Amino acid sequence: MHALVDIGANLTHDSFDSDRDEVIKRAMATGVNRMIVTGATAVGSQQALKLARTWPGVLYATAGVHPHHAADFNLAISDGLRRLAEDDSVVAIGECGLDYFRNFSPVAAQCEAFAIQLDLAAECNKPVFLHQRDAHEDFIGILQPRVSRLAGGVAHCFTGSVDQMKVYLEMGLYIGITGWICDERRGLDLRNAVRDLPLNRILLETDAPYLVPRDLPQKMPARRNEPCVLPHILEVTARYMAVDAAELAHASTANAADLFGLVVPTN
Repeated sequence: MHALVDIGANLTHDSFDSDRDEVIKRAMATGVNRMIVTGATAVGSQQALKLARTWPGVLYATAGVHPHHAADFNLAISDGLRRLAEDDSVVAIGECGLDYFRNFSPVAAQCEAFAIQLDLAAECNKPVFLHQRDAHEDFIGILQPRVSRLAGGVAHCFTGSVDQMKVYLEMGLYIGITGWICDERRGLDLRNAVRDLPLNRILLETDAPYLVPRDLPQKMPARRNEPCVLPHILEVTARYMAVDAAELAHASTANAADLFGLVVPTN
């Protein structure tokens, strides 16, 4: 069993309402000793922090507004995120970024909300938890001028090409790997990219309850992803990186501690 950190789990999702504590305990039983609860809306970020406070030293939170909800972003929400970020349990600003795959919010609103949250992260000296889908050029255009002022960040749920990954690495970002790598239909680019991913820049995440790995040996209850699946993602990722799983576990856990300022057990 390896000590692991799930750097992205949507544990406030209503699919966990009936058994949230059991889900957390199941994860810990598999070695996933730290989990970062993703905030994707103003209310969701408050809920993420509230949940993190109930599991001190085990759960942490992010505070941000996902691009899907960028149309709702305003000054009051920005001020609210700033107040949340004052809590030590909030370890990153985000999930923030751009998503042109669905465009649930207008592009202009997405770009504005993204830029404001990057500036907020710099002000708060917190890393950023980044989302990008089908918006690479605009994403880089907004991020690049600000990256030198940021306390680091992670390209959450990276699914892009090796060339895109190298751009993120050049900006000093970490790369978040999910169960997407387990998907033989969609994961080819990611499987190729991780061959060039340095061990000192990888983070592991489930994005639970989303992205259930397709190659799990047994189905998850309620077709829902959980942090306890992270050891499987570790094993698959290690195979495509051609490294030992123990080495990858140690690296990803140390990287999470460095980026987010976590106190991570060594056992």
